[in-house]
Amino acid sequence: MPLTRTIQVEDRPIRVYDDLISLPHVRQLTEAFMAANFVRGEVARPDTSQFRHWAMNIPLETAAQLVVYQPTLDAVRDFENGDAYRIYRCYCNHAAYGDMLFTHTDAQPGSKGLTALWYIAPEWNVEWGGETLFYNKDMDAEVAVTPRPGRLVVFDGSITHVGRPPNRICYAPRYTLAFKLEPS
Repeated sequence: MPLTRTIQVEDRPIRVYDDLISLPHVRQLTEAFMAANFVRGEVARPDTSQFRHWAMNIPLETAAQLVVYQPTLDAVRDFENGDAYRIYRCYCNHAAYGDMLFTHTDAQPGSKGLTALWYIAPEWNVEWGGETLFYNKDMDAEVAVTPRPGRLVVFDGSITHVGRPPNRICYAPRYTLAFKLEPS
């Protein structure tokens, strides 16, 4: 498994994987998401419910057919030293310049919930922004992950994080394909 790096926030690992899928597969997913119907219904936290963001739920039967499905499971197995996890939710986020995204967690502390997040864009310039930021308990950003094409980041879902929207000079949306997992 080609692990790019491992970082920790308060002893909780974040692993970044590159080159698990080919650029043509990234392009194929991007084209599919560009043609998809997104709904502005996703909420980061209850206190931000008036600021919904764009997402598209993907049925688990469909998710299992995606080119990223098996690499996701393999990376999670690597992350958890062989422990088995099951995917219980899959969806794609769409963020564009001007969107408001908020810090949140994907799992309760101690729940062992994981998030696997794919960056789906055939190209990305560092000047475009769009990083995922991870915070410590004092809400100080400790880690930034750049949305490189086809990059996968796997992390403990109880780490507070946020995906930042692209900057003004970026005319492409920032697509992230998220898998939520729990021990099986």
